[in-house]
Amino acid sequence: MSLRAGIRIALARPLVRIVVVQPIMARRTRASVAAASAAAPSNNVAAAPPPTTTTMIHALEHIPPAPIIPLPHDELTPLSSEAEEPVEDIKPKRKKAASKSTSTPKRKRTKAENEVDEATTPAPKAVKKEADASPDTSGGSESKPKVKTPKKSRIAKDEPEFDSDGKEIIKKKRKPKVYPKIEYDIPPVERKETTFRGRLGYACLNTVLRSIKPDSIFCSRTCRIASIEEEGMELPKGLAMMNVKDLKVMIEWNEQNGIRFLRMSSEMFPFASHEKYGYDLSFADAELKEAGELAKKYGHRLTMHPGQFTQLGSPKEAVIKASVRELDYQCEIMDRMGIDKDGVMIIHMGGVYGDKESTLARFKENFTTRLSDSVKARLVLENDEVGTRVRPRDSDGQICYNVDDLLPISRELSIPIIFDYHHDWINPSAQPPGELIPQIKEIWDRRGIRMKQHLSEPRPGAETVMEKRAHADRCKVLPPDLPDDVDLMIEAKDKEQAVFELYRIYGLHEPIHDNLRPPNPAPGLRTNGRKSSVKKKTKPTGDVDSEGNSVVLTDDEKEGDGGIGDEGEIGTREVKPNV
Repeated sequence: MSLRAGIRIALARPLVRIVVVQPIMARRTRASVAAASAAAPSNNVAAAPPPTTTTMIHALEHIPPAPIIPLPHDELTPLSSEAEEPVEDIKPKRKKAASKSTSTPKRKRTKAENEVDEATTPAPKAVKKEADASPDTSGGSESKPKVKTPKKSRIAKDEPEFDSDGKEIIKKKRKPKVYPKIEYDIPPVERKETTFRGRLGYACLNTVLRSIKPDSIFCSRTCRIASIEEEGMELPKGLAMMNVKDLKVMIEWNEQNGIRFLRMSSEMFPFASHEKYGYDLSFADAELKEAGELAKKYGHRLTMHPGQFTQLGSPKEAVIKASVRELDYQCEIMDRMGIDKDGVMIIHMGGVYGDKESTLARFKENFTTRLSDSVKARLVLENDEVGTRVRPRDSDGQICYNVDDLLPISRELSIPIIFDYHHDWINPSAQPPGELIPQIKEIWDRRGIRMKQHLSEPRPGAETVMEKRAHADRCKVLPPDLPDDVDLMIEAKDKEQAVFELYRIYGLHEPIHDNLRPPNPAPGLRTNGRKSSVKKKTKPTGDVDSEGNSVVLTDDEKEGDGGIGDEGEIGTREVKPNV
């Protein structure tokens, strides 16, 4: 090591100065002593021994310090980490295994120092933001912000997905799961006799097709307004196309199983009658026409049942407008399908609104002045068991409209009446069914439309009016006053299985055994999660009730057709007043 290097290190680190200079001074002391011995005269007198005090410390004390050579200013700056590396060779680091007691304790920081550090040190989040904002000087590639991959729509499940860079996302195809065939134990039925030779039908949902995995077949796929606002109008239209395609499958299945009467779901075209998000059905014209031609080929009767909040007698203008839009929408479906006049639309007279006579007068006025001829040709009325306000009696103590209430306006306007046996049992007319049905049939014959009726039974153990309204899973008997040539809609929870049950009981048709399902062995007031009296989570629908209040349905009710199209009954609802 040169003298300049030693001085430089000494100036930078005073504690190292002795370590560097001491070996140099020791070597000079030994060399001077050896030179003095060699230069002494050679005589008989022995040479005096070197002084005993000549030690390393003694030499250091008597030798003058080396001259300090001034260096330029830039060379006196503290050394960088690269220049300090040679010093580490001279003074090695202490081993980590050294005792803690021998290590130098750290000096405790003062409060003033801590306050200064806190004032000058930015917060962690700020540091991160500054680091993100600073340009990348390392030469590496700049990191791109993560972009959330958009949610794939239900209507695009067979289409490829792409990431934020436009590259297709390749997913590993899973092996389709094979579901084992279930062998059902079908109990025998008690055989009965009847002269009935009409058609039996069910409402909207086929339980066998709905339970197919992984791709269920049904016609009531729907969505929420929030989803429409996110994905656009292609979402409800895409769901509608899927519903119409499955309708054709249901018609084929019904033909194979001897069922030639079906109520189509009112939710086949989601939000088609909505004031803001409604749309024309021309995009599905070809599919609807194919479904209609298929039904006509097999001789099937198709009908529809708008929700019970279609109220032409309401005193509120908003309710009337919404009702007209709903009727126009459902009529358009059947017109595009080419369905004849037997394809009727069933509605209820609905609420009393404090005065039956005034309500009937409003209905008459709106029917004659605000409905199109196509809607008038398909519209029929059904007798009520209770009002749409979902309680046993309306505000004036009346239980809405039985057949006695409907016959006068039905005769005047030539509107056929759907006679519901279950509703007449809860809210009977003055005359028995055997006397009412012939009078009702006259109006059907006047219009040239085949008469249609509804049949359902209360659940076992029903006592109160609200309990009696709930439909049983299946019907055990045909009514004694049933005409032989009527089309009878079976409004039961088990849908097509309820039709099969009556087929087997009365020998009307032999069902395919693999499509039979056993009944609930212990039915009760509960409906297996569908529209029971237990309080459930509800959600808004965008509809309004007979008084113009917003309506929310339970998740189970929303599965069907507003609680009436699928089930033929009014489900339990929570009504929230509009503010």
